[in-house]
Amino acid sequence: MERFPTLQGEGAWTGHASWFIRLGGCDVGCSWCDVKESWPIDAHPSVDVDTLVAEAVASGMPRVVVTGGEPCMHDLGPLTESLQAAGLDTHLETSGAHPPSGSWDWITLSPKKFKACRPEWYSMADELKIVVVNGHDLVWAEEHAAQLAPGTAQFLQPEWDRREEVMDRVLARIQAEPQWRLSLQTHKFIGLP
Repeated sequence: MERFPTLQGEGAWTGHASWFIRLGGCDVGCSWCDVKESWPIDAHPSVDVDTLVAEAVASGMPRVVVTGGEPCMHDLGPLTESLQAAGLDTHLETSGAHPPSGSWDWITLSPKKFKACRPEWYSMADELKIVVVNGHDLVWAEEHAAQLAPGTAQFLQPEWDRREEVMDRVLARIQAEPQWRLSLQTHKFIGLP
């Protein structure tokens, strides 16, 4: 769908320079998704792996974040192998709703209520990021956290349009259970894509 240089705005890598590759196609369908134009898989032109890698290398960024949509609707093996062969770190943002694909240096697992996360993702994730829309999401977050490998980073992220309504509950949970950390969409605060 698009490729661009930015700073990672969320989670453990917040503030790090990154080249983003946003893939088209998503069958998860979050009501609060801010990139709904990514959903139709056939609405976006195909781009060959060599072009994607050349653009990423030319960006000068040390890491490539593959996001969506839901990127694991695609075979990501050829892309990640080529990116890593070019010396770039590969980061994935996934809901975990599809089978694992690709070779990753970092995996952000962000399960959604709209389509179940596959169990194999919990042991592969480097970080769990739960988007909090309402109070029940905090209970739901614990259900996912209980399935993680020890040492996996855990983030609660207020949904952008509901951040004022849920922030107090998110902060109270983090203070009561400090294994959780706060993730904010900092790129939106400073006007980056």
